[in-house]
Amino acid sequence: MLRNKVSYRDFLNEILERISLICALKSADFRPRKYKLKIIFLLNLFFVLVYCFSFAQGDFIYDAKGERDPFMPLVTPEGRFIKIKSRSVTEGLELEGIIYDKISMSYAIVNGLVVKVGDFVGDYQVLKIEEKKVIFIKDGQPFEVELSKEGE
Repeated sequence: MLRNKVSYRDFLNEILERISLICALKSADFRPRKYKLKIIFLLNLFFVLVYCFSFAQGDFIYDAKGERDPFMPLVTPEGRFIKIKSRSVTEGLELEGIIYDKISMSYAIVNGLVVKVGDFVGDYQVLKIEEKKVIFIKDGQPFEVELSKEGE
C-alpha cells in the first residue's frame, strides 16, 4: 500500500514493483530491467509534459511606463553610447545655481531657496551636490537635475 507522504522515487519504485509483479504473472520471459527503464522514461515524460502545460502562459510584453526599457542596450553595435532622455519627474525643481566645495559643505539654489545635503525642497530631499548637478531623492528613487547654462 502507498503511504500518505511518499517521495517521488518511492512512488515510482512502488509502481514499478506492481507492474513487474503483474507482468511476471502474465509472462515467464519478462525482463524487468528493460521494461523498468521504459516505464521510468514514460513516467518522467508524463510529469515533464504536465509540468510544462500547467505553467504555460501567454507572451509577456514589457510595459516601460515612461521609463527606460532595461532590456534595451545602452551601447550601439559600433560602440557608441546611447543618450538617455532625462526624466520629467523633477518638474517643479528649478536649479538656479551651485556653490560647490570639494572639501567642505556644498550648497545649491533650488526654486529660490539655498539648500544643502539633507534639506528638503517640497517632497524631494537633496542627496548629493556635485559641480554641475544636484541629485534629489523621492520615494527611494534618485533624480538628477543638471544646472542649465545661462542661454537655455
